[in-house]
Amino acid sequence: MEDTPASNFLQSIISDDIASGRVKEVVTRFPPEPNGYLHIGHAKAISVNFGLAEANQGRCNLRFDDTNPEKESQEYIEAIQADVRWLGYSWDAEVRYASSYFQQFYDWAIHLVAQGDAYVCDLSPDEAREYRGTLTEPGRNSPSRERSVADNLDLLARMKAGEFDDGAKVLRAKIDMSSPNMNMRDPILYRIRKVSHHQTGHDWVIYPTYDFAHGQEDAIEGVTHSICTLEFEDHRPLYNWLIEHLPVPSRPQQYEFGRLNPSYTVTSKRKLKELVDEGVVTGWDDPRMPTVSGMRRRGYTAAAIRKFCDMIGTTRSDGVVDVAMLEFAIREDLNENAARGMCVLRPLKVVLTDYPSDKVEDLCAPGHPSRDDLGERVLPFTRELYIEVDDFREEANKKFKRLVLGKRVRLRNAYVIEADEVVKDALGNVCEVHAHIIPDTLGENPTDGIKPKGVIHWVSASHGKNAQVRLYERLFNHEAPDKGDNAFMDHINPGSLEVIESAWIEPSLTAAIPEQGFQFEREGYFVADRYDHSSDKPVFNRTIGLRDTWNTQ
Repeated sequence: MEDTPASNFLQSIISDDIASGRVKEVVTRFPPEPNGYLHIGHAKAISVNFGLAEANQGRCNLRFDDTNPEKESQEYIEAIQADVRWLGYSWDAEVRYASSYFQQFYDWAIHLVAQGDAYVCDLSPDEAREYRGTLTEPGRNSPSRERSVADNLDLLARMKAGEFDDGAKVLRAKIDMSSPNMNMRDPILYRIRKVSHHQTGHDWVIYPTYDFAHGQEDAIEGVTHSICTLEFEDHRPLYNWLIEHLPVPSRPQQYEFGRLNPSYTVTSKRKLKELVDEGVVTGWDDPRMPTVSGMRRRGYTAAAIRKFCDMIGTTRSDGVVDVAMLEFAIREDLNENAARGMCVLRPLKVVLTDYPSDKVEDLCAPGHPSRDDLGERVLPFTRELYIEVDDFREEANKKFKRLVLGKRVRLRNAYVIEADEVVKDALGNVCEVHAHIIPDTLGENPTDGIKPKGVIHWVSASHGKNAQVRLYERLFNHEAPDKGDNAFMDHINPGSLEVIESAWIEPSLTAAIPEQGFQFEREGYFVADRYDHSSDKPVFNRTIGLRDTWNTQ
């Protein structure tokens, strides 16, 4: 069996179940509702369900709980499948749908009615809320509760036939209106929704609730460990009640774990959709979004996300996880695996006055300092180069380890140069630096003993290529943007995106393919955009900086 995190209490439960013989094969499931894109919290749930199945030589089903057709779409179904695959997981057999079991659910609804455990209720939604009671006051029985079995069967059939308007009637379980658990106060099992379903079309006008469908889906599929987040703990008594009152083919058990709540992040689907609908972001896959597709487009790797989910463990308590842990996992992965390259974000021209204008010298640099398998790259060295505008000053103190007039600096993987003079525009801004090469310094220190002050990156002005670079930061500037009374939209970081149109990249980077990640030396980790990047029009997204600068801003 593979190693699992020490804090994974679910593995302990599964190990005991296997040892006692309660289960012969571990079967889990990942059951997203297709009403939005998956986010980092779902990535944790995926790693738990698929990971436990893998670790115990079991299987995990991908099942869409598509019982609410008004908010669901095929777009979300396809996106969710793509995300699960990208994260590196494979589900057992075919994709499953709650809608595939609609007839069985309806048959079981008839079963509950026939044995006096469910009834058709006429209360309006407002009346139902009034009758339900409060956390401190018991509810009251619906006037419909004592209908005869025959009348209830007739009304349920007429609901299915479409005789009643939306909201006119519901099917409810007959449990206990005085239960301290609000979920047990005659919960709704079926409601009327006269809308087309993305899988079943117009076959149905009544749809089961999630609470009714969930446990029965698990039972049909032979799920042994139905793993949910803690908000479903209060639903477990209903889950068990339905299993006990129906002739289901197996008896799954529900377990809950603490959900993932990263700092500086919003994971509510409703709020994420609001960000999209209000144009705060460009879509569900905007690289600032905590969605799996957004993180993928930003350059986060599946391996790093899985590592992060392992790092935080699986416990029974909810809590906020520092998003810096995720960023650490990303940096660690990219530092080991991302090829190197040079990109000048804000170019300042340097003219090497002692270098022939028609000369091109092909210098070599490693694709990665410790990865021979990433080969070498060619850096054309020419008379005119670009360096970062912030890497030059006319005057500076000793702490400035870059290019200064009259001082020396090494160009990375190239020569040592010394700045001689500047050219300024009409406003007095430096627009060009003239410098000369210190002889015999390719890979060597100057023979006169005057060492350069530092190392800076550069790109040939004639052989490099213009690129668009998108500099992303955290979308929110508040640690808990939606906690308590916080209006999360008030905490949007106005500096979450800066687009640079005039960046200059070394020639090797033009061969990048979409989603290929790099370390731009001295700048950070970047990825060729999944959709917009091409060799003719390179577009790179900043994944993350080389070090955490957030706390210093």
